[in-house]
Amino acid sequence: MAQGDYYELHKKRKGLRLDHEERKRKKAAREIHKQAKFAKTVHGIRAKLYNQKRYKEKATLRKKIKVTTEKQVEHSAPPNEEALPAYLLDREEVTRSKVLSNTLKQLRKEKAGKWSMPIQSVKAISDQEMFRVLKTGKRRKSMWKRVVTKPTFVGQDFTRKPPKYERFIRPMALRFKKANVTHPELKTTFQLDILGVKKNPSSPLYTSLGILTKGTIIEVNVSELSLVTQSGKVIWGKYAQITNHPENDGCVNAVLIV
Repeated sequence: MAQGDYYELHKKRKGLRLDHEERKRKKAAREIHKQAKFAKTVHGIRAKLYNQKRYKEKATLRKKIKVTTEKQVEHSAPPNEEALPAYLLDREEVTRSKVLSNTLKQLRKEKAGKWSMPIQSVKAISDQEMFRVLKTGKRRKSMWKRVVTKPTFVGQDFTRKPPKYERFIRPMALRFKKANVTHPELKTTFQLDILGVKKNPSSPLYTSLGILTKGTIIEVNVSELSLVTQSGKVIWGKYAQITNHPENDGCVNAVLIV
């Protein structure tokens, strides 16, 4: 008897454990974490072989997903202008074409159309223009502190770090809490509180620092406008894009993204 047959014979005689399915499910769930741990720790030639193997597996998986998402769609041929004989009336020519299921693509397109930005392209700002070098302390060679020269937004509960650990200094005079937001459909401007900085197109660092420049996406409090969703829930925050240069105008002007 072959070695693997003992397992089959025992299964036929005794059956499976009561928790066999649960143990099998948990083992499959643990396998992913084991693979991830192995991929992080492996190095050298074994890492190259493992990465090559995983690449082939992912390529095969992508092909399978593509095959399952493709649909056979039948398109009837356009009606012929010339009259057909009676024995050909039932025969409609059918052209088959493979159409990739584009549900996700369609959703992305709808979202992109819905959230179309008032300002499409923005000029990038360099670090030399954004920051000013601060010379402090005895060791003038290691000048690692920077002062932000553009307007910024900080939260209500913001507290500065101790001077020893603070790398980026945001001056109090250049902090803004409110923005003049224009509703494109109502053609009206409201002064609303800024809730946060969603994205600064120039750099992720500027986003984390809350720097307000032209083209920055900010979140504003629209509870005063009494906007509601289709289900009737009140909207508290919406995104808006800054349309002016706050450092020149002394205020933040934005357009609500509807």
